[in-house]
Amino acid sequence: MPLSENARGAIYMSVAMTAFTVNDACMKAVTQALPLYQAMFLRGVFATIALLAIGWHMGSLRFAMQASDRKWLFLRTLGEVGGTLTFLSALRHMPLANLSAILQFLPLAVTLAAALLLREPVGWRRFTAIAVGFAGVLLIVRPGTAGFDRWALVGIASVAFVVLRDLTTRRMSSALPSVTVAVTAAVSVTLTGAALVPFGGWAPVGAAEAALVATAATCLIAGYLLIVMAMRVGEISLVAPFRYTALIAAIGLGWAAFGQLPDTLTLAGAGIVILTGIYSFHRERRLGRSVAMPDAPALRLR
Repeated sequence: MPLSENARGAIYMSVAMTAFTVNDACMKAVTQALPLYQAMFLRGVFATIALLAIGWHMGSLRFAMQASDRKWLFLRTLGEVGGTLTFLSALRHMPLANLSAILQFLPLAVTLAAALLLREPVGWRRFTAIAVGFAGVLLIVRPGTAGFDRWALVGIASVAFVVLRDLTTRRMSSALPSVTVAVTAAVSVTLTGAALVPFGGWAPVGAAEAALVATAATCLIAGYLLIVMAMRVGEISLVAPFRYTALIAAIGLGWAAFGQLPDTLTLAGAGIVILTGIYSFHRERRLGRSVAMPDAPALRLR
């Protein structure tokens, strides 16, 4: 019996999230041996070459665009670069699962920003879900306690940058190809890494480091392609909650690769964030809207 479109979309989304998490794990591992900006630059080179090849093959790589799209693309690129820098900085110092748990607040943060900045209608139920979800984030971060990790604040900053990225992505016209947006992001992040290399230094790249960077870039592109497929074959409100499988993958990889497991409070906070996020997705479905995720996602380099 063939799978339904929603089932295929859920599988694509789950595999995409796993691919993104493998990318994160590879970058965390490689930045233990290579300076952060060097690793960011090397992965960016791989990703840019792959995206240019994909864009050329699809025949959709066009850089002529409307003036309004140029403005939104510029702002999106700022969000992409800032999100990548802050995420990778936090990832280098934090357990993979803890940072992934903070990132699960992203859909709720996008919904809140859309309501405040774009005046999109959000009822009291979803505002309550956002408040409860933020309480879950506080359980993970635990400010003012012995369990507080200052790098968690850098992780929260990465969420803010990604909110900027996602909101501006939604403001772009449909005439701007997603691959063009992805290539622009990849080039910008790569050039940023190159510009910062003098401040972080350069280390010799061995076979193991090269393999990790190549695997990270491959998983990044695979995740991008799969998430686009997921958005196209299923109902977003049903498929989008499967993004939370990233946390399951992060817990498994964090334990297998780094011997790190989140504590009880972190798991409780993550559970609260996930439940409130799923509730928000279903509220959007009932209202016939899709606020938390754009219809045509572009590459996230985090």
